[in-house]
Amino acid sequence: MTDILIRNARLVPLVADVADSPVDVLIEHGVVTEVGPAIRRPPGVEEYDAAGRWLMPGLWDTHVHLGQWTLARGRLDTSGLQSPDEAVRLVAAKVAEQPGRPVIGWGHRPGTWTREPTTTDLDDVSGVTPVVLIAGDAHHAWLNRAAQAALDLPPREGMVAETEWFAAYERLTALTDVGDDPVSYRRTLDDAAAMGVVGLVDFEFTGAVQAWRDRWTEGCDLLRVEVAVYADQLGSVLAEGLRTGDPLHPGEDRLTMGPLKVISDGSLNTATAWCQHPYVTGADPDHPAGAPNLDSAELTDLLALAHDAGLAVATHAIGDAAVDAALTAYERTGARGSVEHVQLVARDDVPRLKRLGLRASVQPHHLVDDRDLTEQIWPDRTDRCFAYRWLLDAGVTVSLGSDAPVSPLDPWLAIDAAARRTGDDRPAWHAEQAITRREALAASVGGHVAVRPGSPGDLVVLDDDPLTAVGPNVALTLVAGRVAHRG
Repeated sequence: MTDILIRNARLVPLVADVADSPVDVLIEHGVVTEVGPAIRRPPGVEEYDAAGRWLMPGLWDTHVHLGQWTLARGRLDTSGLQSPDEAVRLVAAKVAEQPGRPVIGWGHRPGTWTREPTTTDLDDVSGVTPVVLIAGDAHHAWLNRAAQAALDLPPREGMVAETEWFAAYERLTALTDVGDDPVSYRRTLDDAAAMGVVGLVDFEFTGAVQAWRDRWTEGCDLLRVEVAVYADQLGSVLAEGLRTGDPLHPGEDRLTMGPLKVISDGSLNTATAWCQHPYVTGADPDHPAGAPNLDSAELTDLLALAHDAGLAVATHAIGDAAVDAALTAYERTGARGSVEHVQLVARDDVPRLKRLGLRASVQPHHLVDDRDLTEQIWPDRTDRCFAYRWLLDAGVTVSLGSDAPVSPLDPWLAIDAAARRTGDDRPAWHAEQAITRREALAASVGGHVAVRPGSPGDLVVLDDDPLTAVGPNVALTLVAGRVAHRG
């Protein structure tokens, strides 16, 4: 069913011209057709009484690695580890519990550890059992020698990072029987719908278009999904003539072609985010300010190729030098799309984002995770980190996401972090860059800030006012008029 009549709902005022009293909302063929009091129910249309609950456009997560998030939920949680020694004890216990079964962990953030972990640390407690501990930023992993061999990596004592790790990640499924199968994906999608999520942009490293076509027909047709592609997968997309926004199933507008994803620099935790000034501490002496993954010509050529083919481009840029280089490439090519993360930005680059019509796709909960490390390695530039106030005041279109599994796929966490700029009892971190809850909500609804005739039937009914309640309970989630979650 794509038709439903919602009665007695209070509209969340994300924009000014919103009715104060409860209204009815009629959705027909997946689109809102009428908003007002006492709407007549057409024959055969389901009726849902919101009973005074709050109604707003459904939430989007515009940066997800859905396969990794699905897998991470079944992996060993290493997020609480404070040292290599704690990690070794955890691995030893896991190996003793399930001898011979590969150990795959997720979540630790070694940037604040007082010593570098070594391969030998893991070898001493694991023997021939493969061990892969993926850091919480997804940009590097700590492996024992058995895992290095299993993933066809040259032996080494340190981490596997950046491009080498991204290439090895695809081979990781050979070590485990816990996969990203359609049943597991569907559980992940169900959980997202229960939080009011109606759509997401999937930046998973593997599979891309054909994998989504397959799983869509196997029960994963719940939410709207925009499927991104990486440069190494671009050939098949270009051969098929797919453009951003094209349906990936005939006549199905919920599964569409997304952008080309380009990872132009590294991450904070690996001290590889590319900056205009050297890190105060923690960086590789050969690259004291981090480093780009692509030189200027390579980045420009890639954006031009995508733009000429009708693909938007989502460019990962965490350091301020990476943001500057990305903007220059967009300027040279006329490419459209987004800059992903914008974790550190020069003041003068903010109006460039606006002038180029680019979207800043940001992940506010990263400021909770990265606050302490940023103070340690970038203490001279923290005022320019997660600069959401600057972006909005300049008129830049901002969209919120999670980067799950780097942060949980939970839009309410992102909204709260953007507004409060803290995740514990400490004061807001650079409160001058905070945005309001209304602004954060408006940046989380895929550009549809009002429930009005003509808007998509992608709606969420909440027990509490989301402008005041943190993490309100979701009573109903609709995607194109279909019930995706009923609380």
